[in-house]
Amino acid sequence: MLKIFSWNVNGIRATINKGALQKFIKEYNPDILCLQETKAKQGQTEIDLPEYEEIWNSAERAGYSGTAIFTKIKPVSIRNILPTDKDFSDEFGDPLKEGRVLTAEFEKFYLVNVYTPNSKRSLERLKLREKLWDVEFLKYLKELEKEKPVVVCGDFNAAHEEIDIARPKTNHHSAGFTDEERKGITNLISAGFVDTFRSLHPNAVRYTWWSHWGNARANNVGWRIDYFFISKSLKSKLKSAEIYEGVMGSDHCPISIELEA
Repeated sequence: MLKIFSWNVNGIRATINKGALQKFIKEYNPDILCLQETKAKQGQTEIDLPEYEEIWNSAERAGYSGTAIFTKIKPVSIRNILPTDKDFSDEFGDPLKEGRVLTAEFEKFYLVNVYTPNSKRSLERLKLREKLWDVEFLKYLKELEKEKPVVVCGDFNAAHEEIDIARPKTNHHSAGFTDEERKGITNLISAGFVDTFRSLHPNAVRYTWWSHWGNARANNVGWRIDYFFISKSLKSKLKSAEIYEGVMGSDHCPISIELEA
């Protein structure tokens, strides 16, 4: 069985300094661990994990965004770009230079680790999400899928359905739950990708992210914005999809899937 985990650590150095990442790896022993929002470059952290190969895609801007993959299984190849000829730059920078996509090719599938741009509180980046990012990212996944099945995981910065957010009625115009962002997730599923957690737990009310405000985590006022999606051809190999709300160290919690090897 292959255990793949994903976790937005909201700063890997802080998570390591708290001892949270080390404790998590020791307890759950992932075969592959995808991290988002690392906010660091390789070499800026001190963590002793000799059994893992570390693959990093850091933002050009210091202390911002970034993704990483820690894997016990050597990849066939690595890609750290979202291939596109579109201009993504806006007043906040260029998402293509923020280390947001990291792809590891393995023998039987591609693994894509993503940290999707946030639409921002006033929705300044919503159009970029709707017209560029979500469209080009899905196009990339479908191109990969022509070669072999795809596993894609990470922080998608959007709750898909009302079951995925504690207070849907008051958040329909909030970043992360606009119709446009939700449609981005719907388009992924319509293109043949399986929401692994929802597939195995159709009625479960579980969250992966909580605001720092108002004791949201203690009161479980959360959002499910972290996902594993897989190609339909892998669905028969999917054995579990879990959320680890009890794991602390970030405002997100880890999630995982198990695939038949």
